[in-house]
Amino acid sequence: METALYLPVKRFLEKLGFTVKGEIGGCDLVALSGDEPPIVVIGELKLAFNLELVLQAVDRAGACDEVWLAAKLSARGKGRESDARYRNLCRRLGFGMLAVTTSGAVEVIVSPTSVPRRDPKRRSRLITEHRKRQGDPALGGSTRAPIMTAYRQQALACASALLQGPRKVRDLKPAIPDAPKILLHNVYGWFDRVERGVYGLTDSGRAALKRWPQHPIDFAAAGDSAP
Repeated sequence: METALYLPVKRFLEKLGFTVKGEIGGCDLVALSGDEPPIVVIGELKLAFNLELVLQAVDRAGACDEVWLAAKLSARGKGRESDARYRNLCRRLGFGMLAVTTSGAVEVIVSPTSVPRRDPKRRSRLITEHRKRQGDPALGGSTRAPIMTAYRQQALACASALLQGPRKVRDLKPAIPDAPKILLHNVYGWFDRVERGVYGLTDSGRAALKRWPQHPIDFAAAGDSAP
């Protein structure tokens, strides 16, 4: 699975000083430096170096400063990583290549060069999602499980807050800033409008909390008032 490559590549980039999170904006991983504005790195993972990996990187390149392609090191060293044509293509495009061994070691095959920023809006969305997401809940390379986005994290926080009964939107907002729009739009069908400004939890919301258990929120610390 491509997810097996994620942690070795994550550790590699963290040693370079980046904060790495998986599955952001359709990218297998996004890494930010501590600078302001940050250096944005996108990583794409495949079990083997191939044309599809290069095409994915071409699609992502406009939104970042560096692109890394990462794949398993072929067992006999006869994969694309040893093909001079493939390496030269990556160099011309400015992409880096990382080979991950069976032991989890990471070898730099080609170092990346800076890519011109052609898509500032997409870049900004990646940075925003990276910074808003709590922790790193999604392994890069995941394809079947729902992605734990920052929006889903806040929606789960709202569901957790409503588990014991309906609450007023204004009571949730201090701890969950996006609670008003999350409850109003009800993207996942987890919430039920009990009356004006008051929401409860649906059965699907309770099922979501069983799938993704949440830690209770200290609303008193966030300035909550009694419902």
